[in-house]
Amino acid sequence: MVDISHESPQATERRLLEVTRRARLAAYPGSYAYLEFGLADFPAAVRADALALVRDDAVWSQLVPCDDPGRELFALFRFHFPAGADNSGFVGWLASRLKQRFGTGVFVVCGHNRDDGGIYDYWGVPAALAAPVRAELEALASAP
Repeated sequence: MVDISHESPQATERRLLEVTRRARLAAYPGSYAYLEFGLADFPAAVRADALALVRDDAVWSQLVPCDDPGRELFALFRFHFPAGADNSGFVGWLASRLKQRFGTGVFVVCGHNRDDGGIYDYWGVPAALAAPVRAELEALASAP
C-alpha cells in the first residue's frame, strides 16, 4: 500500500539520502544498448546476458552489453534497496538531481527480487557520462 506523503522537501531529501546510503550500488562495466526483435521471435531471440526485457505492440527490446558505436550506448548502474526501505520518490529525486548536475535524462528499469529486499532499479545514462555519474552516485551513497 502506498501512502500519500506530506513530508517537506527537506525531509524527503534526508530520507532519500539515507535510503541511498543503505542501498547497494553496482556499476556495470562497459556499455549497453537496447536491441530489438519481433514479437514472433520470442523467446528464441532473448539473449542470456540481457538485463532487462520489455515490449510494446510491435517489438521486444532487450538491454544487453554492446560496444557498437552505431548504437545509442549507455552506462548502467543498479540500486538494490534494503527490505522495508521507504524509497518512494527515489526515481524522480535522483533523475532530477542527475539532470541538474549533468544536463541529461536517464532511463530506469525496475525489477523485483523478494529474496533480496524487493525492488531494484537499473539506471542508464549516456555512456560518455559513465565516470562522472558513477562518482556522483558513489558520493551520494557515502554522504554523511
